[in-house]
Amino acid sequence: MIKPTGRRAAALTMWLAMSALAGCVGLAGPSASPLYRCEHGIEFTARFIDDTAVLDGTRGYDLLYRDAGGQGETQAVYSNPRMRAEFGLGASGREAVLRYPLLPLVARCVRD
Repeated sequence: MIKPTGRRAAALTMWLAMSALAGCVGLAGPSASPLYRCEHGIEFTARFIDDTAVLDGTRGYDLLYRDAGGQGETQAVYSNPRMRAEFGLGASGREAVLRYPLLPLVARCVRD
């Protein structure tokens, strides 16, 4: 058997890691990502991985990075140049706010 080296080894390692991650995500199923319903007909699911949030919904797909802000351990803020999302709001911690500074639009959301 020929052992891959250099770029081939790196590409093979990356492919194996992505395949394993895809398998884990597939096992978790869609119910693992909480669904948020917002004003203005916006709906999205959110997956939180390390210091990122992946939002997938009616306004498209967004990858946001952990940002400064939030009060206490239950509140978290994520952003990218297109939007800012604040999670863990409200008395129950099930509320969120999406801010689209370029539109400008603010949408209040609640997790199902």
